[in-house]
Amino acid sequence: METGEPKPVRSRALTRRSVVLGAALATLAAGSALTWTLSGDDKTPGGGGAADGPAAGSAVTVVIGVDAPLTGGMSSMGLGIRNSAGLAVKTANKKRLVPGVKFEIKSLDDASDPAKGQENAAGFVSDAKVLGVVGPLNSSVARTLVPHLAQADLVNISPGNTAPETTLGPDWAAGTKSRPYDTYFRTVATDVDQGPFAARYLHAEGGKSKLYVIDDKSLYGTGLTAGFTAEFKKLGGTVVGAEQVDDGQTDFSDLTASVRGSGADAVYFGGYYDTAGPLSKQLKEAGVDIPLMGGDGLFTDAFLTSGPKADGDLAVNIGVPAEELAGGADFLARYREAGYTDGADWYGPYAYDATWSIIEAVKSLVTANGGTLPRDARAKMQQAVSRLAFDGVTGRVAFDEYGDTRNRGLTVCSVSGGRWTTVTSGAAPS
Repeated sequence: METGEPKPVRSRALTRRSVVLGAALATLAAGSALTWTLSGDDKTPGGGGAADGPAAGSAVTVVIGVDAPLTGGMSSMGLGIRNSAGLAVKTANKKRLVPGVKFEIKSLDDASDPAKGQENAAGFVSDAKVLGVVGPLNSSVARTLVPHLAQADLVNISPGNTAPETTLGPDWAAGTKSRPYDTYFRTVATDVDQGPFAARYLHAEGGKSKLYVIDDKSLYGTGLTAGFTAEFKKLGGTVVGAEQVDDGQTDFSDLTASVRGSGADAVYFGGYYDTAGPLSKQLKEAGVDIPLMGGDGLFTDAFLTSGPKADGDLAVNIGVPAEELAGGADFLARYREAGYTDGADWYGPYAYDATWSIIEAVKSLVTANGGTLPRDARAKMQQAVSRLAFDGVTGRVAFDEYGDTRNRGLTVCSVSGGRWTTVTSGAAPS
Protein backbone atom coordinates (compact mmCIF):
# COMPACT_ATOMS: atom_id res chain seq x y z
CA MET A 1 0.00 0.00 0.00
CA GLU A 2 1.39 3.38 -1.01
CA THR A 3 -1.48 5.82 -0.49
CA GLY A 4 -0.89 8.58 2.02
CA GLU A 5 2.79 7.96 2.66
CA PRO A 6 5.10 10.85 3.53
CA LYS A 7 7.20 12.20 0.64
CA PRO A 8 9.70 11.26 -0.60
CA VAL A 9 7.75 8.03 -0.73
CA ARG A 10 10.10 5.67 -2.49
CA SER A 11 13.49 6.17 -0.92
CA ARG A 12 15.61 3.07 -1.35
CA ALA A 13 17.54 3.80 1.80
CA LEU A 14 16.94 0.65 3.81
CA THR A 15 19.33 1.59 6.59
CA ARG A 16 20.35 -0.65 9.44
CA ARG A 17 20.74 0.94 12.84
CA SER A 18 21.91 -0.43 16.12
CA VAL A 19 19.00 0.42 18.39
CA VAL A 20 17.19 -2.89 17.97
CA LEU A 21 20.43 -4.85 18.02
CA GLY A 22 21.19 -3.17 21.32
CA ALA A 23 17.84 -4.29 22.68
CA ALA A 24 18.53 -7.78 21.44
CA LEU A 25 21.96 -7.84 23.08
CA ALA A 26 20.42 -6.64 26.32
CA THR A 27 17.99 -9.51 26.15
CA LEU A 28 20.85 -11.90 25.44
CA ALA A 29 22.63 -10.60 28.52
CA ALA A 30 19.52 -11.32 30.54
CA GLY A 31 19.75 -14.92 29.37
CA SER A 32 16.76 -15.29 27.08
CA ALA A 33 18.85 -15.49 23.89
CA LEU A 34 15.74 -14.36 22.05
CA THR A 35 14.53 -17.97 22.12
CA TRP A 36 11.43 -19.53 23.53
CA THR A 37 11.76 -20.12 27.28
CA LEU A 38 8.37 -19.02 28.56
CA SER A 39 5.69 -21.40 29.72
CA GLY A 40 1.99 -20.68 29.96
CA ASP A 41 2.45 -19.00 33.35
CA ASP A 42 5.21 -16.81 31.87
CA LYS A 43 7.98 -18.39 33.94
CA THR A 44 11.23 -19.71 32.57
CA PRO A 45 11.21 -23.50 32.76
CA GLY A 46 13.44 -24.84 35.48
CA GLY A 47 14.53 -28.35 36.34
CA GLY A 48 10.96 -29.58 35.94
CA GLY A 49 10.60 -28.43 32.32
CA ALA A 50 11.62 -30.23 29.17
CA ALA A 51 14.79 -29.01 27.52
CA ASP A 52 13.03 -28.07 24.30
CA GLY A 53 9.97 -26.35 25.74
CA PRO A 54 7.59 -26.02 28.67
CA ALA A 55 6.74 -28.74 31.08
CA ALA A 56 4.17 -31.30 29.99
CA GLY A 57 0.63 -30.07 30.48
CA SER A 58 1.50 -26.37 30.48
CA ALA A 59 0.42 -24.02 27.71
CA VAL A 60 2.91 -21.88 25.85
CA THR A 61 1.82 -18.41 24.83
CA VAL A 62 2.97 -17.40 21.36
CA VAL A 63 2.52 -13.72 20.55
CA ILE A 64 1.95 -12.45 17.02
CA GLY A 65 2.82 -8.79 16.59
CA VAL A 66 0.67 -6.49 14.47
CA ASP A 67 2.06 -3.21 13.16
CA ALA A 68 -0.56 -1.00 11.49
CA PRO A 69 -1.92 2.57 11.46
CA LEU A 70 -4.47 2.42 14.28
CA THR A 71 -4.84 6.21 14.39
CA GLY A 72 -4.75 8.87 11.71
CA GLY A 73 -6.10 9.07 8.19
CA MET A 74 -5.47 5.42 7.34
CA SER A 75 -6.76 3.97 10.61
CA SER A 76 -9.78 2.30 9.00
CA MET A 77 -7.41 0.07 7.05
CA GLY A 78 -5.16 -0.46 10.06
CA LEU A 79 -8.01 -1.39 12.37
CA GLY A 80 -9.26 -3.88 9.79
CA ILE A 81 -5.79 -5.44 9.71
CA ARG A 82 -5.60 -5.65 13.50
CA ASN A 83 -9.09 -7.12 13.85
CA SER A 84 -8.55 -9.66 11.08
CA ALA A 85 -5.31 -10.80 12.72
CA GLY A 86 -7.23 -11.10 15.98
CA LEU A 87 -9.91 -13.19 14.28
CA ALA A 88 -7.26 -15.61 12.99
CA VAL A 89 -5.85 -15.99 16.50
CA LYS A 90 -9.32 -16.52 18.02
CA THR A 91 -10.07 -19.15 15.40
CA ALA A 92 -6.80 -21.01 15.97
CA ASN A 93 -7.27 -21.00 19.75
CA LYS A 94 -10.91 -22.14 19.51
CA LYS A 95 -9.94 -25.02 17.21
CA ARG A 96 -6.89 -25.86 19.36
CA LEU A 97 -4.99 -25.89 16.09
CA VAL A 98 -1.65 -26.21 17.86
CA PRO A 99 -2.03 -28.35 20.99
CA GLY A 100 -0.24 -26.82 23.96
CA VAL A 101 0.03 -23.38 22.34
CA LYS A 102 -2.13 -20.34 23.00
CA PHE A 103 -1.86 -17.48 20.53
CA GLU A 104 -2.16 -13.79 21.42
CA ILE A 105 -1.95 -10.52 19.51
CA LYS A 106 0.34 -7.62 20.37
CA SER A 107 -0.72 -4.64 18.25
CA LEU A 108 1.31 -1.44 17.94
CA ASP A 109 0.22 1.76 16.19
CA ASP A 110 2.55 3.16 13.53
CA ALA A 111 0.15 5.97 12.49
CA SER A 112 1.64 5.60 8.96
CA ASP A 113 4.78 7.26 10.35
CA PRO A 114 8.12 5.69 9.33
CA ALA A 115 9.73 6.81 12.59
CA LYS A 116 7.23 4.64 14.45
CA GLY A 117 8.27 1.62 12.42
CA GLN A 118 11.73 1.49 13.99
CA GLU A 119 10.30 2.11 17.46
CA ASN A 120 7.72 -0.64 17.07
CA ALA A 121 10.33 -3.06 15.75
CA ALA A 122 12.25 -2.65 18.99
CA GLY A 123 9.11 -3.43 20.95
CA PHE A 124 8.51 -6.64 19.05
CA VAL A 125 12.12 -7.82 19.09
CA SER A 126 12.55 -7.32 22.83
CA ASP A 127 9.49 -9.48 23.59
CA ALA A 128 10.76 -13.07 23.42
CA LYS A 129 7.21 -14.39 23.04
CA VAL A 130 6.78 -12.67 19.67
CA LEU A 131 7.49 -15.22 16.92
CA GLY A 132 6.16 -13.25 13.96
CA VAL A 133 4.86 -9.82 12.97
CA VAL A 134 1.96 -8.98 10.65
CA GLY A 135 2.30 -5.65 8.85
CA PRO A 136 2.98 -2.94 8.08
CA LEU A 137 0.45 -1.45 5.69
CA ASN A 138 2.66 1.33 4.29
CA SER A 139 5.88 0.80 2.36
CA SER A 140 7.48 3.84 3.98
CA VAL A 141 6.99 2.20 7.39
CA ALA A 142 8.33 -1.09 6.02
CA ARG A 143 11.63 0.61 5.22
CA THR A 144 12.20 1.34 8.91
CA LEU A 145 10.52 -1.73 10.40
CA VAL A 146 11.68 -4.62 8.22
CA PRO A 147 15.49 -4.26 8.53
CA HIS A 148 15.37 -4.31 12.34
CA LEU A 149 13.07 -7.31 12.49
CA ALA A 150 15.38 -9.10 10.06
CA GLN A 151 18.40 -8.43 12.28
CA ALA A 152 16.63 -10.34 15.05
CA ASP A 153 15.49 -13.25 12.81
CA LEU A 154 11.89 -12.19 13.40
CA VAL A 155 9.53 -13.24 10.61
CA ASN A 156 7.46 -10.43 9.12
CA ILE A 157 4.48 -10.88 6.76
CA SER A 158 2.83 -7.80 5.26
CA PRO A 159 -0.79 -7.75 4.10
CA GLY A 160 -0.50 -4.39 2.39
CA ASN A 161 2.77 -2.75 1.37
CA THR A 162 3.82 -2.99 -2.26
CA ALA A 163 7.36 -1.58 -2.66
CA PRO A 164 9.23 -4.10 -4.86
CA GLU A 165 12.67 -3.36 -3.39
CA THR A 166 11.65 -4.83 -0.02
CA THR A 167 11.63 -8.32 -1.56
CA LEU A 168 13.54 -7.90 -4.83
CA GLY A 169 16.31 -5.52 -3.75
CA PRO A 170 17.17 -1.98 -4.88
CA ASP A 171 18.09 -2.90 -8.47
CA TRP A 172 14.94 -4.82 -9.37
CA ALA A 173 13.91 -2.27 -12.02
CA ALA A 174 17.21 -2.83 -13.85
CA GLY A 175 16.53 -6.55 -13.95
CA THR A 176 18.74 -7.58 -11.03
CA LYS A 177 16.80 -9.26 -8.23
CA SER A 178 18.34 -9.99 -4.84
CA ARG A 179 16.35 -10.70 -1.70
CA PRO A 180 17.54 -8.30 1.02
CA TYR A 181 15.63 -9.80 3.98
CA ASP A 182 14.94 -13.52 4.13
CA THR A 183 12.51 -13.03 7.05
CA TYR A 184 10.20 -10.73 5.08
CA PHE A 185 7.14 -12.01 3.20
CA ARG A 186 3.86 -10.54 1.92
CA THR A 187 0.42 -11.78 0.97
CA VAL A 188 -0.33 -9.12 -1.68
CA ALA A 189 0.95 -8.27 -5.16
CA THR A 190 3.48 -5.47 -5.68
CA ASP A 191 4.05 -2.44 -7.86
CA VAL A 192 5.79 -4.73 -10.34
CA ASP A 193 2.33 -6.04 -11.23
CA GLN A 194 0.30 -2.82 -11.19
CA GLY A 195 1.51 -1.10 -14.36
CA PRO A 196 1.31 -4.16 -16.64
CA PHE A 197 -2.11 -5.08 -15.23
CA ALA A 198 -3.39 -1.60 -16.09
CA ALA A 199 -1.91 -1.82 -19.58
CA ARG A 200 -3.64 -5.14 -20.27
CA TYR A 201 -6.96 -3.78 -19.05
CA LEU A 202 -6.83 -0.54 -21.05
CA HIS A 203 -5.73 -2.28 -24.23
CA ALA A 204 -7.87 -5.42 -24.17
CA GLU A 205 -10.98 -4.47 -22.21
CA GLY A 206 -10.88 -0.69 -22.48
CA GLY A 207 -10.12 -0.73 -26.19
CA LYS A 208 -7.49 2.01 -25.84
CA SER A 209 -4.63 2.16 -28.33
CA LYS A 210 -3.05 5.61 -27.83
CA LEU A 211 -1.91 6.57 -24.34
CA TYR A 212 -0.38 9.68 -22.85
CA VAL A 213 1.87 8.66 -19.94
CA ILE A 214 2.60 11.00 -17.01
CA ASP A 215 4.37 10.47 -13.68
CA ASP A 216 5.31 12.49 -10.61
CA LYS A 217 9.07 11.64 -10.68
CA SER A 218 8.83 9.50 -7.53
CA LEU A 219 10.24 5.97 -7.48
CA TYR A 220 6.68 4.75 -7.09
CA GLY A 221 5.42 6.78 -10.04
CA THR A 222 8.29 6.08 -12.40
CA GLY A 223 8.18 2.39 -11.53
CA LEU A 224 4.50 2.23 -12.45
CA THR A 225 4.90 4.08 -15.74
CA ALA A 226 7.94 2.01 -16.74
CA GLY A 227 6.04 -1.24 -16.25
CA PHE A 228 2.92 0.14 -17.90
CA THR A 229 4.73 1.53 -20.95
CA ALA A 230 6.67 -1.66 -21.64
CA GLU A 231 3.57 -3.83 -21.43
CA PHE A 232 1.35 -1.46 -23.44
CA LYS A 233 3.87 -1.32 -26.29
CA LYS A 234 4.27 -5.11 -26.20
CA LEU A 235 0.51 -5.40 -26.68
CA GLY A 236 0.69 -3.19 -29.75
CA GLY A 237 -0.39 0.11 -28.18
CA THR A 238 1.23 3.46 -28.86
CA VAL A 239 2.48 6.01 -26.33
CA VAL A 240 1.73 9.33 -28.02
CA GLY A 241 3.31 11.47 -25.30
CA ALA A 242 5.19 11.24 -22.04
CA GLU A 243 5.67 13.93 -19.37
CA GLN A 244 6.76 14.30 -15.79
CA VAL A 245 5.19 16.70 -13.29
CA ASP A 246 6.36 17.96 -9.92
CA ASP A 247 5.03 16.80 -6.59
CA GLY A 248 2.48 19.36 -5.44
CA GLN A 249 2.08 20.89 -8.88
CA THR A 250 -1.34 22.46 -9.35
CA ASP A 251 -1.21 24.17 -12.76
CA PHE A 252 -1.40 21.76 -15.66
CA SER A 253 -2.53 24.15 -18.41
CA ASP A 254 0.44 23.42 -20.72
CA LEU A 255 0.14 19.69 -20.12
CA THR A 256 -3.59 19.58 -20.81
CA ALA A 257 -2.98 21.33 -24.13
CA SER A 258 -0.34 18.74 -25.03
CA VAL A 259 -2.65 15.85 -24.15
CA ARG A 260 -5.51 17.38 -26.13
CA GLY A 261 -3.30 17.80 -29.20
CA SER A 262 -1.84 14.29 -28.99
CA GLY A 263 -5.01 12.43 -29.87
CA ALA A 264 -4.63 10.18 -26.83
CA ASP A 265 -7.67 8.13 -25.88
CA ALA A 266 -6.56 7.72 -22.23
CA VAL A 267 -3.97 9.00 -19.77
CA TYR A 268 -1.93 6.75 -17.50
CA PHE A 269 -0.61 8.50 -14.40
CA GLY A 270 2.10 7.14 -12.12
CA GLY A 271 1.84 8.84 -8.76
CA TYR A 272 -0.56 9.89 -6.05
CA TYR A 273 -4.12 11.16 -5.76
CA ASP A 274 -3.15 14.66 -4.60
CA THR A 275 -1.53 15.36 -7.99
CA ALA A 276 -3.72 13.10 -10.10
CA GLY A 277 -6.98 14.65 -8.85
CA PRO A 278 -6.27 18.23 -9.97
CA LEU A 279 -4.75 16.91 -13.21
CA SER A 280 -7.89 14.93 -14.01
CA LYS A 281 -10.11 17.88 -13.20
CA GLN A 282 -8.14 20.28 -15.41
CA LEU A 283 -8.03 17.83 -18.31
CA LYS A 284 -11.81 17.53 -18.30
CA GLU A 285 -12.28 21.29 -17.88
CA ALA A 286 -10.07 21.73 -20.96
CA GLY A 287 -12.36 19.44 -22.96
CA VAL A 288 -10.10 16.39 -22.81
CA ASP A 289 -12.88 13.94 -22.06
CA ILE A 290 -10.80 10.77 -21.69
CA PRO A 291 -10.21 8.57 -18.64
CA LEU A 292 -7.19 8.94 -16.40
CA MET A 293 -5.90 5.71 -14.87
CA GLY A 294 -3.33 5.08 -12.15
CA GLY A 295 -2.28 2.64 -9.45
CA ASP A 296 -3.29 2.20 -5.83
CA GLY A 297 -1.96 5.68 -5.11
CA LEU A 298 -5.22 6.95 -6.62
CA PHE A 299 -7.53 4.50 -4.89
CA THR A 300 -8.73 6.70 -2.06
CA ASP A 301 -11.79 8.81 -1.37
CA ALA A 302 -9.49 11.82 -1.28
CA PHE A 303 -9.03 11.45 -5.06
CA LEU A 304 -12.77 11.88 -5.48
CA THR A 305 -12.74 15.21 -3.65
CA SER A 306 -9.48 16.48 -5.14
CA GLY A 307 -10.83 15.80 -8.64
CA PRO A 308 -14.62 16.21 -8.44
CA LYS A 309 -15.04 15.52 -12.15
CA ALA A 310 -13.40 12.11 -11.79
CA ASP A 311 -16.26 9.95 -13.10
CA GLY A 312 -14.80 7.49 -15.59
CA ASP A 313 -11.30 7.57 -14.11
CA LEU A 314 -9.71 4.28 -13.12
CA ALA A 315 -7.27 2.80 -10.63
CA VAL A 316 -5.67 -0.56 -10.12
CA ASN A 317 -5.85 -1.63 -6.49
CA ILE A 318 -3.76 -4.33 -4.88
CA GLY A 319 -5.78 -7.41 -3.99
CA VAL A 320 -9.39 -8.45 -4.59
CA PRO A 321 -12.55 -7.43 -2.70
CA ALA A 322 -13.41 -9.82 0.12
CA GLU A 323 -16.74 -10.71 -1.49
CA GLU A 324 -14.91 -12.12 -4.53
CA LEU A 325 -12.28 -14.12 -2.66
CA ALA A 326 -12.35 -17.92 -2.35
CA GLY A 327 -13.09 -17.79 1.37
CA GLY A 328 -14.42 -14.27 1.48
CA ALA A 329 -18.04 -14.93 2.40
CA ASP A 330 -17.09 -17.20 5.28
CA PHE A 331 -14.45 -14.73 6.48
CA LEU A 332 -16.88 -11.81 6.48
CA ALA A 333 -19.52 -13.84 8.31
CA ARG A 334 -17.06 -14.85 11.03
CA TYR A 335 -15.76 -11.28 11.24
CA ARG A 336 -19.28 -9.98 11.88
CA GLU A 337 -20.01 -12.74 14.39
CA ALA A 338 -16.87 -11.78 16.32
CA GLY A 339 -18.49 -8.39 16.98
CA TYR A 340 -15.85 -6.06 15.56
CA THR A 341 -17.24 -2.54 15.23
CA ASP A 342 -14.70 -1.54 12.57
CA GLY A 343 -14.95 -3.06 9.11
CA ALA A 344 -12.39 -5.55 7.82
CA ASP A 345 -11.67 -3.12 4.98
CA TRP A 346 -9.77 -4.04 1.83
CA TYR A 347 -6.70 -5.57 3.47
CA GLY A 348 -8.42 -7.55 6.23
CA PRO A 349 -8.48 -10.90 4.37
CA TYR A 350 -4.80 -10.53 3.51
CA ALA A 351 -4.01 -9.79 7.17
CA TYR A 352 -5.96 -12.89 8.20
CA ASP A 353 -3.91 -15.07 5.85
CA ALA A 354 -0.66 -13.42 6.95
CA THR A 355 -1.53 -14.22 10.57
CA TRP A 356 -2.61 -17.74 9.69
CA SER A 357 0.73 -18.24 7.94
CA ILE A 358 2.53 -17.52 11.22
CA ILE A 359 0.17 -19.87 13.05
CA GLU A 360 0.75 -22.65 10.51
CA ALA A 361 4.52 -22.12 10.74
CA VAL A 362 4.37 -22.47 14.54
CA LYS A 363 2.30 -25.63 14.11
CA SER A 364 4.93 -27.12 11.80
CA LEU A 365 7.71 -26.39 14.30
CA VAL A 366 5.78 -27.95 17.16
CA THR A 367 5.00 -31.04 15.08
CA ALA A 368 8.61 -31.44 13.97
CA ASN A 369 9.82 -31.07 17.57
CA GLY A 370 7.70 -33.85 19.01
CA GLY A 371 4.84 -31.69 20.22
CA THR A 372 6.75 -28.88 21.91
CA LEU A 373 8.03 -25.56 20.64
CA PRO A 374 11.82 -25.59 20.19
CA ARG A 375 13.92 -23.08 22.09
CA ASP A 376 15.21 -21.58 18.84
CA ALA A 377 11.70 -21.24 17.37
CA ARG A 378 12.17 -17.63 16.29
CA ALA A 379 15.22 -18.51 14.22
CA LYS A 380 13.40 -21.44 12.60
CA MET A 381 10.27 -19.50 11.61
CA GLN A 382 11.70 -18.19 8.33
CA GLN A 383 12.20 -21.65 6.89
CA ALA A 384 8.83 -22.78 8.22
CA VAL A 385 7.01 -19.91 6.48
CA SER A 386 8.97 -20.47 3.26
CA ARG A 387 7.68 -24.04 3.04
CA LEU A 388 4.00 -23.17 3.62
CA ALA A 389 1.22 -23.95 1.18
CA PHE A 390 -2.41 -23.89 2.29
CA ASP A 391 -5.84 -22.71 1.19
CA GLY A 392 -6.65 -19.43 2.90
CA VAL A 393 -9.29 -16.73 2.72
CA THR A 394 -7.56 -15.17 -0.30
CA GLY A 395 -6.96 -18.46 -2.10
CA ARG A 396 -3.82 -20.56 -2.18
CA VAL A 397 -1.22 -19.12 0.20
CA ALA A 398 2.41 -19.81 -0.71
CA PHE A 399 5.51 -17.67 -1.21
CA ASP A 400 8.17 -17.57 -3.92
CA GLU A 401 11.94 -17.47 -3.42
CA TYR A 402 11.81 -13.72 -2.76
CA GLY A 403 9.05 -13.89 -0.16
CA ASP A 404 6.33 -12.56 -2.47
CA THR A 405 2.96 -14.26 -2.71
CA ARG A 406 2.37 -16.64 -5.59
CA ASN A 407 -1.29 -15.58 -5.61
CA ARG A 408 -1.09 -12.00 -6.88
CA GLY A 409 -4.61 -10.67 -7.28
CA LEU A 410 -5.41 -7.16 -8.51
CA THR A 411 -8.59 -5.20 -9.17
CA VAL A 412 -9.53 -2.44 -11.59
CA CYS A 413 -11.86 0.13 -10.01
CA SER A 414 -13.71 2.97 -11.70
CA VAL A 415 -15.23 6.21 -10.40
CA SER A 416 -18.98 6.14 -11.00
CA GLY A 417 -21.40 8.61 -9.47
CA GLY A 418 -18.61 10.01 -7.31
CA ARG A 419 -17.76 6.61 -5.80
CA TRP A 420 -15.25 3.84 -6.47
CA THR A 421 -16.80 0.73 -7.97
CA THR A 422 -15.20 -2.59 -8.90
CA VAL A 423 -14.86 -3.18 -12.65
CA THR A 424 -12.88 -6.41 -12.85
CA SER A 425 -10.45 -8.52 -10.85
CA GLY A 426 -7.73 -10.87 -11.95
CA ALA A 427 -4.32 -12.28 -11.22
CA ALA A 428 -0.92 -11.14 -12.40
CA PRO A 429 0.95 -13.73 -14.49
CA SER A 430 3.23 -15.98 -12.44
